[in-house]
Amino acid sequence: MGSVKIFTKSECPKCPAAKEIGGILQQEGLQVLYYDIETPNGLAEAAFYSVLSTPSIIIEDENEKVVAGWRGSVPTLLEIEGWIRA
Repeated sequence: MGSVKIFTKSECPKCPAAKEIGGILQQEGLQVLYYDIETPNGLAEAAFYSVLSTPSIIIEDENEKVVAGWRGSVPTLLEIEGWIRA
Protein backbone atom coordinates (compact mmCIF):
# COMPACT_ATOMS: atom_id res chain seq x y z
CA MET A 1 0.00 0.00 0.00
CA GLY A 2 1.16 3.51 -0.73
CA SER A 3 0.06 6.13 1.75
CA VAL A 4 -2.81 7.75 3.57
CA LYS A 5 -3.06 11.53 3.31
CA ILE A 6 -5.05 13.46 5.90
CA PHE A 7 -6.03 17.10 5.29
CA THR A 8 -7.00 19.23 8.30
CA LYS A 9 -7.25 22.78 9.56
CA SER A 10 -7.21 24.26 13.06
CA GLU A 11 -10.88 25.25 13.44
CA CYS A 12 -12.27 21.96 12.09
CA PRO A 13 -14.43 20.17 14.69
CA LYS A 14 -14.08 16.73 13.02
CA CYS A 15 -10.33 16.94 12.35
CA PRO A 16 -9.18 15.55 15.73
CA ALA A 17 -11.04 12.30 14.93
CA ALA A 18 -9.29 12.09 11.54
CA LYS A 19 -5.90 12.65 13.21
CA GLU A 20 -6.70 9.93 15.75
CA ILE A 21 -7.41 7.44 12.97
CA GLY A 22 -4.16 8.50 11.31
CA GLY A 23 -2.28 7.74 14.50
CA ILE A 24 -3.79 4.26 14.67
CA LEU A 25 -2.87 3.61 11.05
CA GLN A 26 0.70 4.74 11.73
CA GLN A 27 0.92 2.31 14.65
CA GLU A 28 -0.14 -0.41 12.21
CA GLY A 29 2.89 0.49 10.07
CA LEU A 30 1.21 2.53 7.34
CA GLN A 31 2.66 5.72 5.93
CA VAL A 32 0.37 8.57 7.00
CA LEU A 33 1.01 12.11 5.76
CA TYR A 34 -0.70 15.08 7.39
CA TYR A 35 -1.44 18.35 5.60
CA ASP A 36 -2.65 21.54 7.26
CA ILE A 37 -4.56 23.37 4.53
CA GLU A 38 -3.85 26.67 6.28
CA THR A 39 -0.21 26.43 5.20
CA PRO A 40 1.06 27.02 1.65
CA ASN A 41 2.29 23.42 1.25
CA GLY A 42 -0.92 21.96 2.67
CA LEU A 43 -3.05 24.17 0.46
CA ALA A 44 -1.07 23.21 -2.64
CA GLU A 45 -1.43 19.50 -1.88
CA ALA A 46 -5.15 19.98 -1.17
CA ALA A 47 -5.60 21.75 -4.52
CA PHE A 48 -3.88 18.86 -6.31
CA TYR A 49 -6.38 16.40 -4.80
CA SER A 50 -9.40 18.73 -5.14
CA VAL A 51 -9.86 18.82 -1.39
CA LEU A 52 -12.40 21.53 -0.61
CA SER A 53 -13.44 20.54 2.92
CA THR A 54 -11.87 19.17 6.06
CA PRO A 55 -11.22 16.66 7.24
CA SER A 56 -10.38 14.80 4.06
CA ILE A 57 -8.65 11.45 3.87
CA ILE A 58 -7.10 10.13 0.66
CA ILE A 59 -5.71 6.62 0.20
CA GLU A 60 -3.13 6.07 -2.53
CA ASP A 61 -1.59 2.86 -3.82
CA GLU A 62 2.15 2.37 -4.28
CA ASN A 63 1.93 4.10 -7.70
CA GLU A 64 0.36 7.23 -6.13
CA LYS A 65 -3.02 6.43 -7.69
CA VAL A 66 -5.99 7.43 -5.53
CA VAL A 67 -7.93 4.31 -4.57
CA ALA A 68 -10.35 5.86 -2.05
CA GLY A 69 -11.17 9.20 -0.52
CA TRP A 70 -13.47 10.88 1.96
CA ARG A 71 -14.02 14.62 1.93
CA GLY A 72 -15.64 16.50 4.78
CA SER A 73 -16.22 13.36 6.83
CA VAL A 74 -14.34 10.83 8.90
CA PRO A 75 -14.75 7.20 7.85
CA THR A 76 -14.52 4.41 10.37
CA LEU A 77 -11.24 2.64 10.86
CA LEU A 78 -12.82 -0.50 9.39
CA GLU A 79 -13.81 1.38 6.21
CA ILE A 80 -10.25 2.60 5.72
CA GLU A 81 -8.72 -0.78 6.50
CA GLY A 82 -11.09 -2.39 3.98
CA TRP A 83 -9.59 -0.27 1.22
CA ILE A 84 -6.05 -0.73 2.43
CA ARG A 85 -6.30 -4.52 2.64
CA ALA A 86 -8.16 -4.85 -0.69
